[in-house]
Amino acid sequence: MKVRAAVLEEFGAPLAVQEIDLAEPKAGEVLVRLVACGVCHTDMYTASGADPSGYAPAVLGHEGAGVVEKLGDGVKDLKVGDHVVTLFSPQCRECVHCLSPRTNLCMAIRAEQNLGHLPDGTTRFSRDGEPIRHFMGTSTFAEYTVMPEIALAKVPEEAPLDRCALFACGLSTGLGAALYTAKVEAGSTCVVFGAGMVGLGAVAGARLSGAERIICVDLSEDRLELAKGQGATETWIGGEDTVQRVLDETGGFGADYTFEATGIVSVMRQAVESARMGWGLCTVAGVAGKGETLDIVPRYLITGRRVCGSSFGGVKGRDQVPQLVQRYLDGDLDVDPFISHRITLDEVNHGFELMHNQDGIRSVIEL
Repeated sequence: MKVRAAVLEEFGAPLAVQEIDLAEPKAGEVLVRLVACGVCHTDMYTASGADPSGYAPAVLGHEGAGVVEKLGDGVKDLKVGDHVVTLFSPQCRECVHCLSPRTNLCMAIRAEQNLGHLPDGTTRFSRDGEPIRHFMGTSTFAEYTVMPEIALAKVPEEAPLDRCALFACGLSTGLGAALYTAKVEAGSTCVVFGAGMVGLGAVAGARLSGAERIICVDLSEDRLELAKGQGATETWIGGEDTVQRVLDETGGFGADYTFEATGIVSVMRQAVESARMGWGLCTVAGVAGKGETLDIVPRYLITGRRVCGSSFGGVKGRDQVPQLVQRYLDGDLDVDPFISHRITLDEVNHGFELMHNQDGIRSVIEL
């Protein structure tokens, strides 16, 4: 079938919205009609050429939600008409990682995803007979996409798909960092560095976990105001004195939990140094630039601080994304303020411009 999609032709150039070919789903795969897709920093990061694992040509986009249109042979858990959220981090429910409560890094199609292919090592997108690769196994900057069943989370039909799309990456990453990776304890003190989509999700996750004190640090007053709406008890403008301020506010010990959601290595270091001596945990969810490294003074570790990374917030997508969406439906999460711009597929490059200028939290493509 013919579909319109935003294709990354070459790094550093605008995406080209054009008509390309999409093949039928094969065994274990599903054809999804996309309804909404968030424009995420990872898409812009790859398009710029800064991502060392990036590839082109490829159909970008990974923060999508839509409706199942057709099933390949052997699909068991989905039916035509189901509403789904796309998962760049799949869940086969069978591999050693899926069976472990300690990680969400499914091994079933991970290597193929990194190459821009589906599980059989091929792609369903093409143009004039030449293959165009999938991005993060999803490719949601398109009217339709084909994905493995194990990379789709079925969500309640009453949940608006434009809100559901945010759970495909940024929002779940932040929520999960607090709920599933750090496992924030009730009554604790948390400091969240960054009030973008991921940081605001971490604020909300800390609130849902019962944290007593949630400090959000950012350079934008507007974003900090949004953090208050997600449960931040205090908001600070960041600066070189942030670590000392955290120490001063916590009896010299530091926060029980810190979260880094900016991707800036100097801020990552602040998050580490702000964690409590003895047992503090710093969770790093931000994506640093190509070739950048994090410099940690060993004494911060020797005195008991811990540092961990968090991919997709540790969320087991098929099982836990529907649970998070249900919390939205139950009124535990206020997702509406995150959607700052609604754009068309033809305006995808404008979505990148808005993100580059830090204009709003999330632009959502309506398809």
